[in-house]
Amino acid sequence: MRFYKYYDIIMALFVTVLLMSNIASAAKLIDLKLSILGLPLAFDGGTILFPLAYIFGDMLTEVYGYARSRRVIWVGFGCALLMALTFWFVGLLPGDPIWGQFIYEGMSETLPGVPEPQDPVAFGQSAYDAILGGVSTGAIIIASLIAYWAGEFSNSYVLARMKVLTEGRWLWSRTIGSTLVGQGIDTVLFVLIATLLGVFPPQIALGLIVANYIFKVAIEIGFTPITYAAVGILKRAEHEDYYDRETDFNPFHFSQVP
Repeated sequence: MRFYKYYDIIMALFVTVLLMSNIASAAKLIDLKLSILGLPLAFDGGTILFPLAYIFGDMLTEVYGYARSRRVIWVGFGCALLMALTFWFVGLLPGDPIWGQFIYEGMSETLPGVPEPQDPVAFGQSAYDAILGGVSTGAIIIASLIAYWAGEFSNSYVLARMKVLTEGRWLWSRTIGSTLVGQGIDTVLFVLIATLLGVFPPQIALGLIVANYIFKVAIEIGFTPITYAAVGILKRAEHEDYYDRETDFNPFHFSQVP
């Protein structure tokens, strides 16, 4: 297998964005008071950063090919699962009273009316569960991993196939076209599964889908010039511009990449 100077760096950035997005998604819903045809456009916090994962995914597939991108997608899947299990296990361990008191003191600085807890451990645990606990709940794990897996592989597949069909021309059509498919699948699956499992209230599900999808696609379109520049630099630096003409697109095929 060939050695590449920047492949591992892009993999690290891809996984970092993925993990940070998962935490932000569970931590906060954002409402900028915008709407389309009366439909409120609220979105989860991870939406701000998650589109970058697809941009890195586009760069990986465009330069290194589907097979190498497949390895990165599976690495991200494993890291996200490990993160969720770690937060879940840490949440099960007993807390220290000093830790709970410290959290209360920090909270009371911004919310002076918060009464001092009689049980600092329970207070600290409730704060932990409100933020990091959401990342480790079964519903979030199921929704995020299924949506991520289906969306990323769809994105990579569409881009790789379009590159061959267009003979490497019109990069913008591949990055945007693959995002329309991948982000659509990812967003719909995540919101629907999370809603069915009780993470989001049903009345905001449609708004979340529309707002997340519009925002993610807009980020991809806005970053197109940067994607063009980054892809060009990578192709020259790595002396690689892979075409998936004979690639096995089975996502479960773990044979060594070319």
